[in-house]
Amino acid sequence: MKSAVETLNPTRVRLTVEVPFEELKPSLDAAYKKINQQVTVPGFRKGKIPARVIDQRFGRGAVLEEAVNDALPRFYTQAVDENKIDALGQPDIDGLEGVERIADGGDLKFTAEVDVRPEITLPDFSAIEVEVDAIAVSDEDVEETLTQLRDRFASVNTVERAAADGDIVVIDLEAKVDGEVPDDGTATGITYAIGSGQLLDGIDEAVIGLEAGATATFTTELKGGSAEGKESEVTVTVTTVQEKELPALDDDFAQLASEFDTLDELKDDSRKRLVRMKEFDQATQAQEKVLDKLMELVEMPYPEKLLADEINTRKHNLEHHQLPQMGMDLDAYLKVQEKSAEEFEAELLAQAQKGIKTQFVLDAIAAKEELAVNQEELTEHLLRRAAGSGMTPDQFAQQVVEGGQVPLLVGEVVRGKALAVVVEAAKVTDTEGNPVDFEDDEDEEGTVEAAAETVAEVVEGDEAAPTEA
Repeated sequence: MKSAVETLNPTRVRLTVEVPFEELKPSLDAAYKKINQQVTVPGFRKGKIPARVIDQRFGRGAVLEEAVNDALPRFYTQAVDENKIDALGQPDIDGLEGVERIADGGDLKFTAEVDVRPEITLPDFSAIEVEVDAIAVSDEDVEETLTQLRDRFASVNTVERAAADGDIVVIDLEAKVDGEVPDDGTATGITYAIGSGQLLDGIDEAVIGLEAGATATFTTELKGGSAEGKESEVTVTVTTVQEKELPALDDDFAQLASEFDTLDELKDDSRKRLVRMKEFDQATQAQEKVLDKLMELVEMPYPEKLLADEINTRKHNLEHHQLPQMGMDLDAYLKVQEKSAEEFEAELLAQAQKGIKTQFVLDAIAAKEELAVNQEELTEHLLRRAAGSGMTPDQFAQQVVEGGQVPLLVGEVVRGKALAVVVEAAKVTDTEGNPVDFEDDEDEEGTVEAAAETVAEVVEGDEAAPTEA
């Protein structure tokens, strides 16, 4: 086989391939064998039909087509490897010549155009400077954490007074749409925490000030049921008013709610937990800002076909997966977002470009730094991705393996490592002017994993399952 490569532009090449008959003959023989097993000819046993009879009965063209379909992927891959092409996506095959001459020993000729990764010049990472929030945990932060913990152990008591913010009420609801109550327009015995925002817009204002047995009416947009999205007149009746009674904040509570014996120990642990959380948030903020700066410093042409495919994929995922889960179509989404169709398309383009660029630049860094992924790192990443998908680790792992997506997960971890390399080299300071150093982070695996998740969100959009441009 002979092949030659022609550069069409920085992100696309054309391969010209010539395959002599001798190299194509095994595929031709395989085609006869396959057709032999699929057809029946009177007077011949299945699998024993001579080639000339197959040509006469079914046409030489069918055999040639089968042979070429079998051979093309193999010879294309061989040409890509020989010319050391970093191909992206599927090629556009054209110019098949000489197929009709294969029977006479003629050569098979074809061309394949395919997108390739552009050459990327990496910047000096130490020139990147970003500012992140300073880590500060106040006494008020600790008190808020303890209040949330006390709330989990609160008791609920029925009271004979008007409902107030923070109370729990048991209510009955009746919704009317255009003066009529839908079949599913009533509900009774609903327990609702005032101020939680988990039911209907306007219900907090309606029930605050009502005692048991009192009724109020308000107008709102229904969030579920057969009349979802329609404006409704809702009547709410309070049947019970309950208040939470928080446990006293003392040593007894510390022993009840934690492994500590004293309140001071519980407070100290809460403060340490808050510091760790803020350290993690600070690291994530640094990763996001460093990544944005890195993208600004790199100039890169985009493969046209790959970019178009990525835009279509993101739009399809939004329209057919994310929006249906939100109960709206694209027009409703654009209305809520207050965007025109042109603004939406421009946003999709920018997101797709950022995703592709992020992937290519971090891949280039990973190759330069010779970064790799071990089994422990891959397992940790799989567990975190499974948690975010709502599936069990076993279910998620099965989906990944069956979908052939293990290399995609490996790529995510490698890119996370590449981003961590850039963050370590960059100059990061907090808002108080203090330098922030992640190189000696005790939780190095967690830092890399966080970077991998940061990168995955950019490269893949908001999809839970692994995808790749």
